[in-house]
Amino acid sequence: MKNIAVIGSGTMGNGIAHVFAQCGYNVSLIDISADALNKAIATISKNLDRQVAKGTLKEEDKVNTLKNITTFTEMAKGVNGCELVIEAATENPEIKFKLFRDLDAMCPEGVILASNTSSISLTKIGAQTKRSDKVIGMHFMNPVPVMKLVEVIRGYNTSDEVTKTIMDLSKNLGKIPVEVNDYPGFVANRILMPMINEAIYALFEGVGGVEEIDTVMKLGMAHPMGPLQLADFIGLDVCLYIMRVLHDGLGNPKYAPCPLLVNMVTAGKLGVKSGEGFYVYTAGSKDLVVAPSFR
Repeated sequence: MKNIAVIGSGTMGNGIAHVFAQCGYNVSLIDISADALNKAIATISKNLDRQVAKGTLKEEDKVNTLKNITTFTEMAKGVNGCELVIEAATENPEIKFKLFRDLDAMCPEGVILASNTSSISLTKIGAQTKRSDKVIGMHFMNPVPVMKLVEVIRGYNTSDEVTKTIMDLSKNLGKIPVEVNDYPGFVANRILMPMINEAIYALFEGVGGVEEIDTVMKLGMAHPMGPLQLADFIGLDVCLYIMRVLHDGLGNPKYAPCPLLVNMVTAGKLGVKSGEGFYVYTAGSKDLVVAPSFR
């Protein structure tokens, strides 16, 4: 397997393209927006510069990595000749379902179709195709070039052969793959999101303030980032969506999203992406300032 297509050039998509290209794969990076693709290449270049500055990458390797990436705004052209397609579009079921129906029609039957989804059922995604045995999840962690884990999710019909191929491929990228089955939230978000939701409940109920809750988890549990700051980093809208997937899929009231989380998303306070969540984010500043609502 040498030719890989990545659909979606946002944070996850450009990170996935970066890792594959750096490992010598030919990468087709696909997005409907040429501006988004240009921004993605600029981001990859900046991240490679950071690796060069740290001495973990040679300048010539940076050049070769960028040469390994070709951008496309037409999906049919981008996936042509690829053995693996990884979808990294927005976390929206209907968008992903349509993409997989289209990919199934465009790609020869031997091509493996993977999704970077963090919560959507791979069995449901596979059901959109006539090759559900070749549909699998590759849930990379953010930031992709840094984080070692790849959560490899088997849909109900995913074959042993395809699973082994993706596990081996992940190892070739220098990642550590972990195989899990297709249930709401998989493993990572089944555990992480209820913790974040509980931290928001602790704030909502006045148990502690933003800094206090995060400090307890950082110093007491050795977490590199507190759960409220992490929620801002992930995106509060994404956190809310995944909590709803857990709540709907498992039918257990313990997964009900905190009303404060719902209100913040409704008000457009989404975290880093909107400039404010539990903290305020100012361009060029690394200071962590609690949002006015929680001071």
